[in-house]
Amino acid sequence: MPEPNRVAPDFSLPADDSTTLHLKALRGQPVVLYFYPKDDTTGCTTEACEFRDLFPRFKKSKAIILGVSPDSIKSHLKFKVKYDLPFTLLADEGHAVCELYGVWKEKSMYGRKYMGVERSTFLIDAKGKVAKAWIKLSPKGHAEEVAAAIAELD
Repeated sequence: MPEPNRVAPDFSLPADDSTTLHLKALRGQPVVLYFYPKDDTTGCTTEACEFRDLFPRFKKSKAIILGVSPDSIKSHLKFKVKYDLPFTLLADEGHAVCELYGVWKEKSMYGRKYMGVERSTFLIDAKGKVAKAWIKLSPKGHAEEVAAAIAELD
């Protein structure tokens, strides 16, 4: 798992606009890299809509928001359109980036164990270093915490 004050691991993933996004190409501005389990589920929708609602604040800070899940681009597009999400969603179908960031974990639901994404967010500063990390977080109110942390970067 990336540690604060260390360079965030670089990666390339397919984006919802049919391009491939390279994290390193975003140097020079803060990046909110948030990992979530699944499109259009209760917690993930809450989190995405809060980032959407605070998007003007993030944009004012010149922060880029990137949502990452193992869902496909097709799933991301449906989710993005349904909730009018103004930021980029990345498809990590093989969960390589989730593993690189240490958020691909064994989970348990109704006594059944499975592998999945542990909801986590990494705030990456303009120099490409991890400024802050939130691990195993609650989606409600999280976007506000991230927005406040970006304000502290300035």
